[in-house]
Amino acid sequence: MKAPRRLLLGLGLPLLAIGGFWLWVYWPSGASSPRPAGAHDEANYLPSYVPSVDPPATTPPLVGGVERCDGTDAPDTAAAVNAASLSTLAWTPFGKPETGWEIYAPRIAAEIGTTCGPGSNGFASALARWQGAHGLRQTGVVDPEMFAAMLVRWHLARPFVRTNRDGICPGAPPEANLALARPEESYGGKAIRLRPGALEAYRRMLGEARAAGVLHRPDALRIFSGFRAPDADAQRCARDRNCQGLIRTICSAHRTGLAMDVVIDAAPGFGPDSSADANRLAMARSPLYRWMVVNGGRFGFVNYAYEPWHWEWTGEPLLPGVPIASLPKDGSEAFTEPPEGSTAGKPAAASGARNRR
Repeated sequence: MKAPRRLLLGLGLPLLAIGGFWLWVYWPSGASSPRPAGAHDEANYLPSYVPSVDPPATTPPLVGGVERCDGTDAPDTAAAVNAASLSTLAWTPFGKPETGWEIYAPRIAAEIGTTCGPGSNGFASALARWQGAHGLRQTGVVDPEMFAAMLVRWHLARPFVRTNRDGICPGAPPEANLALARPEESYGGKAIRLRPGALEAYRRMLGEARAAGVLHRPDALRIFSGFRAPDADAQRCARDRNCQGLIRTICSAHRTGLAMDVVIDAAPGFGPDSSADANRLAMARSPLYRWMVVNGGRFGFVNYAYEPWHWEWTGEPLLPGVPIASLPKDGSEAFTEPPEGSTAGKPAAASGARNRR
């Protein structure tokens, strides 16, 4: 009997050891279980920061997991520099003085593919990786050089800009070929027309935004500007003397029937199209804009980064156009921007500063 017992012990002990090792390796650990409410492990998970400046809620790298924001791909000081400059950076990203880069934080976060807060190590590390992939110094810091490189990419994602770069202003579709938005889709009772494909894409996006719960205003995502006839635009330029420069351009993306301005949000005292920095900041902080930055491309829409409300559909080609040099120049002389805040309550007067659209 001793021999069989020795044999069983000899086989059993190794089997127990193997089983224990298997359980240790494969059994779910506390690190992979859902984070309990109230836990504060900021070193390894999303740190605490003001929710209004969080980047868009993109899909985490690991499905069902939480993006870790303790990255080490950037210098140790980068996160602190970003946290400070978020509201203090003095720069001119669109040719006019601005303070801070919070307005552009959602776009930057989406570009570098992170959900980490702007002042976190994870954000700085994701930015450093992006910088390295694009031939820039891997500082992990938001600065004018980095932003200029991103801005080129964002501009060239717009077919309208690529056409303008070749000195061509795209053609306008016959108004009879345009589709009319429903009254509940337009803002302020305006008659809004777009090319049929663009309007259908807008409706799909509207439906998903509603399902996502990001429409916090009754008028959210209503369209306040769609197709604008070139002749009418030229007459307005000549009348208002404010085309080409800070306010509007003599070749507008709205002539294509593919561009639309939609209600995102507004700061107190401003309308949905005021380009005052305080107003654009309110839009950048809104869940709707952050959702659109991440999801707009799924419906074929690209954004003009200076204006959170301006979106262009890329699902159809632009129509053949004419040289920009051949367009009427009345009203296109140099224009000086009014003082910041001087147009509060009068959004139409401030519509589209530096828009190049």
